[in-house]
Amino acid sequence: MLSVNNLVKPNSFFLIAGPCVVEEKNLTLEIAEKLKNICNSLGISFVFKASYKKANRTKIDSFTGIGDDKALEILNQVKNKLDIPVTTDIHSVNDINNIGTSIDIIQIPAFLSRQTDLLVEAAKTNKIINIKKGQFLSSETMMFAVQKIISNGNRNVLLTERGNTFGYKDLVVDFRNIPIMQQFAPVILDITHSLQQPNQTNGITGGNPALIQTIAQAGIAAGANGIFLETHPSPCKAKSDGENMLKLDLVEILLKKLVSIRNALT
Repeated sequence: MLSVNNLVKPNSFFLIAGPCVVEEKNLTLEIAEKLKNICNSLGISFVFKASYKKANRTKIDSFTGIGDDKALEILNQVKNKLDIPVTTDIHSVNDINNIGTSIDIIQIPAFLSRQTDLLVEAAKTNKIINIKKGQFLSSETMMFAVQKIISNGNRNVLLTERGNTFGYKDLVVDFRNIPIMQQFAPVILDITHSLQQPNQTNGITGGNPALIQTIAQAGIAAGANGIFLETHPSPCKAKSDGENMLKLDLVEILLKKLVSIRNALT
């Protein structure tokens, strides 16, 4: 079973990346294989991410998935065919039973980071639990979320910084949150959701992907243990969160720069 110690290495960082949601099999495998090859060439540990369903959407007609069983089977194929660990997010205790053995890391969405029952049941799987810091929470209070996992006998915990609410339609990243939360668990910086522009009047979350490199470089300089990003060959065609994604062709360029920064710090 994958553990935090397998991912977190001194003087390095790992990558969690993939599309926002499983759209179809061939596209999912294409993205996963390309990301794996890039990370292998750069010596970066890699975890593939895609949501098997999207439960937190603004509009009733927003895309939520291709069907739970179908999406989970595709994630299982990514895991087994490409021999890479996989993560997806959950939104209810029932989801924990649905994901089965396909998933190596359970992601707790930011809006649900205070849901005690969800955290406790997730902890009991003994899988790695990646808790995304709520946009409404301070870094210091994430200590209590970590305690909910550890108190149930699971020390495989990660925390993800993804920005704090700044007004009604923007987020801001406080890079002090990285060393503060590292007192409790290794910290990932989500460099795409941190640039979301939520609560748009059209019901579709906006974003500012032009600043992805800026956020990523600052995060590595601040000592983040991992980087999280969502990517797609054509973000404008993505069925979810395309407004803040990094184009797949740009991932390698970005990661090379981040490796150079991390190497310069060692």
